[in-house]
Amino acid sequence: MKIRSIETFCTEFVGFVRVTADSGAEGWGQVSPYNADITSQIVHRQIAPWALGQDALDIERLIDIIPLREHKFPGSYLCRAMCGLDTALWDLRGKLEGKSVCALLGGTPRPLRVYASSMKRDITPEDEAARMLRLRDRHGYDAFKFRIGAECGRDVDEWPGRTEEIVSTMRRAMGDGVVLLADANSGFSAKRAIAVGRMLQDHGVSHFEEPCPYWEIEQTKEVADALEIDVTGGEQDCIIPNWRRIIDMRAVDVIQPDVCYLGGMIRTLQVADMARRANLPCTPHSANLTMVTLFTMHLLGAIPNAGKYLEFSIEGPDYYPWQDGLFRNWPYAIRDGKVTIPSEPGWGIEIAPEWLERASYRQSTAT
Repeated sequence: MKIRSIETFCTEFVGFVRVTADSGAEGWGQVSPYNADITSQIVHRQIAPWALGQDALDIERLIDIIPLREHKFPGSYLCRAMCGLDTALWDLRGKLEGKSVCALLGGTPRPLRVYASSMKRDITPEDEAARMLRLRDRHGYDAFKFRIGAECGRDVDEWPGRTEEIVSTMRRAMGDGVVLLADANSGFSAKRAIAVGRMLQDHGVSHFEEPCPYWEIEQTKEVADALEIDVTGGEQDCIIPNWRRIIDMRAVDVIQPDVCYLGGMIRTLQVADMARRANLPCTPHSANLTMVTLFTMHLLGAIPNAGKYLEFSIEGPDYYPWQDGLFRNWPYAIRDGKVTIPSEPGWGIEIAPEWLERASYRQSTAT
């Protein structure tokens, strides 16, 4: 069964991919969010030439060969575009076999515990705690992640004293029965991160994400070695040898690959397996409610070293207006702090036809 066509439907922020085989079978996937219109161009320029006419079911071979054919472009955009092909082919295969992607990977669709993940720094600690409490009462969340420092902030906080204030405020407001996680988004030097990490430990925070500039792996390892709290990271990393180095040197205690940034399920499974062999858990990054959270749900249902949680963004249309109206069947209902992996064939999702009609469209076909 050969790949006959690859189509993209995109806006600036979201890009969906439809792959159709010569049998008429088709599957839907997604390129990485953000600059999805640029990434969709790369799908047609640098992905489609190597995929059209190839075996639609040999996903691993395609995802292995494309970086070799495009060896002069080993970076983020190529990986973000490969994700569109990879995830569409998994959906196609699942529909052919009548299985969910989770089941194709050897897992069983089931409820997953989630942590409510805040993206906001332009919010006071009191307001952040108040909205977390509302979510706890409405949806049963018992784990919450909040932001500290400033994104790539070089030890300069979002505003003076905010980090110290939000840590104490969150613990005081949420009580001892709630799990707290904190994300620094590459905000601190190693010295400052160690000091902040000790404060997090004192307040019972269990997860310290991306404390140092993510590209400074040695700094992150210094922090991980100095603290008892789990130091986590990896969302930005898309190069497999970099992942091998991160895991071999144990720069983090929990790995957090992003399925879309890394290049799809095949490559994320490779990284998760590296971590499994090193006895490290995998709690992927999935910070918006496009298909990336759905991909992550299926992944966590299948890998043996899945972490304790699924990251679940709590930001709605006021923060991410481009998330609105993507799907005909919403896959992200939270009940008792859990979301259930779809059991329908493929990803178990249908893209909203109204959204597709508004999107920019392009097609590449086999000659």
